[in-house]
Amino acid sequence: MPELSDVSVSTDAKVLKTTQEDWDAASPELLETMLVQMRAVRAFEEAVLAAAGEGLVHGPAHSSIGQEGAAVGSVLALRPTDGVNGTHRGHHQFLAKGLSYLRPEGMTVVDGIKGDDLVEFIHRTLSEIFGLAAGFSGGRGGSMHLQWLEAGALGTNAIVGGGVPLAAGNAWAQRQDAKVQGSEDMGATVTYFGDGASNIGSTLETFNLAAAWKLPQCFFLENNLYAVSTFIEDVTGEHNLAARGPGFGIRSFQVDGMDPLAVYLAQQKAVQHMRAGNGPTLIEAETYRFFHQNGPFPGSAFGYRTKDEETKWRERDPITRVAREMIRRGLITEEQDRDLEQRIKASIDEVLDRLVEKDPESKRDKRRVIPRLWPDTAGVDDHIRSDAKLHEVVTGPEKPDASAPTRSERFVDAIADTIRYRMEEDPGVVVLGEDVHRLKGGTNGATKGLSDQFPDRVLGTPISENAFTGLAGGLSMTTRYKPIVEFMYSDFMWVAADQVFNQIGKARHMFGGQSAMPVVLRSKVAMGAGYGSQHSMDPAGVFATNPGWRVVAPSTAADYIGLMNTALDLEDPVLVLEHVDLYGQKEDIPDVDPNYRLPLGTAAVRREGKDVTVLSYLNMVGVCLSVADSRDDLDAEVIDLRWLDRASIDWDTIEKSVKKTNSVLIVEQGSQGTSYGGWLADEIQRRLFDYLDQPVQRVTGQEASPSISKVLEAAANADANDVAAGFDEVARGLGLN
Repeated sequence: MPELSDVSVSTDAKVLKTTQEDWDAASPELLETMLVQMRAVRAFEEAVLAAAGEGLVHGPAHSSIGQEGAAVGSVLALRPTDGVNGTHRGHHQFLAKGLSYLRPEGMTVVDGIKGDDLVEFIHRTLSEIFGLAAGFSGGRGGSMHLQWLEAGALGTNAIVGGGVPLAAGNAWAQRQDAKVQGSEDMGATVTYFGDGASNIGSTLETFNLAAAWKLPQCFFLENNLYAVSTFIEDVTGEHNLAARGPGFGIRSFQVDGMDPLAVYLAQQKAVQHMRAGNGPTLIEAETYRFFHQNGPFPGSAFGYRTKDEETKWRERDPITRVAREMIRRGLITEEQDRDLEQRIKASIDEVLDRLVEKDPESKRDKRRVIPRLWPDTAGVDDHIRSDAKLHEVVTGPEKPDASAPTRSERFVDAIADTIRYRMEEDPGVVVLGEDVHRLKGGTNGATKGLSDQFPDRVLGTPISENAFTGLAGGLSMTTRYKPIVEFMYSDFMWVAADQVFNQIGKARHMFGGQSAMPVVLRSKVAMGAGYGSQHSMDPAGVFATNPGWRVVAPSTAADYIGLMNTALDLEDPVLVLEHVDLYGQKEDIPDVDPNYRLPLGTAAVRREGKDVTVLSYLNMVGVCLSVADSRDDLDAEVIDLRWLDRASIDWDTIEKSVKKTNSVLIVEQGSQGTSYGGWLADEIQRRLFDYLDQPVQRVTGQEASPSISKVLEAAANADANDVAAGFDEVARGLGLN
């Protein structure tokens, strides 16, 4: 018979329960602050629900009533400089962090939320939830996207599990800061999420990443038992969610989330563990939302919970628990607690009254938001990206002129040299991705020598695209670090699509410009390399239609240096595309340090001509030049776009050329479905229709993604023959054949 024994794990999960002795030992100041903060959160949430019932809140109102103890208890164990981020149900987390930041010495029953700074905090938070200009994000974030970076409130998040990887970035920065400063006492980051998010890939990926890198990140799981209406036992085999932690090497605690003191004590232990450099922790707080997923009705009204269940949980109200213990100890009276509740409610109602007025068009006493408080709609597109000026260098020297000395270098070596130079100049530049620290420079040699020179800042990641991309986003939001993320193949970015598009691309606008997002994604386009449908795409067309991203596509090694440096100077997310056909090419580059820049949003005219404007990028620029030089019938002007995104494309150069040639041919190698040229052709015809003597012509690959078969791959991708056919079509349109 085989022998069976238990698998040993590196850590454990413990249930933490308070005793009467714990309540007796708790300082009066701690309990008083707990009570005031929970009363403030409760009154705030009740006011929001009432306003939603009046139709004053546009969008959802995800109430945290019943869950106040989990947020307040955990935040009180943190420092003002620690970071937190949260979920779509994040009012309590945001309020607890803000109140603790403004009153680090604690809060008193006598004062309640008295104080101009506290009132203004409530005002700005309510304004944000109402979508008003005075909100933290100017009304763009609303209820589900609350951010106040000054207070360490990193941002709540409407995507389930979406904020978990971002918190890892803040935690990595805290760990790195402590290492650089030689401190043995690092900061900590708490990421709040629910039982629903405990089953999503981004959360589990981040468990693993944080444990592998020993990040000071606490995974705070508010288990309120229902993901909307789905009971936890219907979707999870192991109902003790704290048990997940040890499987990743994460020290874990399970507490009664309706017991704020138990939460506080568990968070204290977690923080001590993390600050000592022992890695992440997990706290499962079993709690309960008294209302439905959204709005002022209980879950029983929708049939997925019973009234009896809801009554039993309401009897365990965390506010009542703390008040009862304080009354028992003689710290307050019942009358003082009722007075505190009424004063806080009155204060919040006063703030609410500053936002609304009687609707003059209503025959009843219906209220409306005061019109002058709405944001100015002229600024609807503000904060999508930084205000860096087109055709200018953000900072640093420009590329030397053509008369400067040159040297010959491979394209891929120019990549490594540029990144090395920037890492030497800026200790905030961090490189991460799969295998970037191995194989003498990753799978392509683009990070050659970097891990030896910068072992703390070249991070070989697990195969966890959501986790490490989100970490990069969170890292960049600190403003102290500039991550360069390598995606081995462009298709892999679709694994991380939530972090790429929902988080990184939208963050600056969504949070009203509070968050810069200087993330650089590097990825190769591997068409023609025989890697098939899932390793070959050109993502430019998809990125160009997603707000927030800048896209650069160098066709030469010399340009790569200048474009990468500009990308790293920007406070925006930038996708830097590289084509495998270019990696091995030796080219002349300026014989200087790779520290020069190319101006933002400036294309290059590679060949002047008078009959047709040819627009292309990456390896296809060279193909277009070769075909153009072979034609006697068409004198083509070939423009290397270099910048592809909507905000950075060089319309000045394009318009000047089209007004001269009156014809356009857009050339790209990739498939029709994700084509970049489709967007560009539409925009050209809108802008320059009067100057066109024929429709905009296009060269693309086929509809199919490239296959493994050599002949099918060649048939799927555009090549020189297709470009020549595109020239023929332009010639026919001009009546030349």
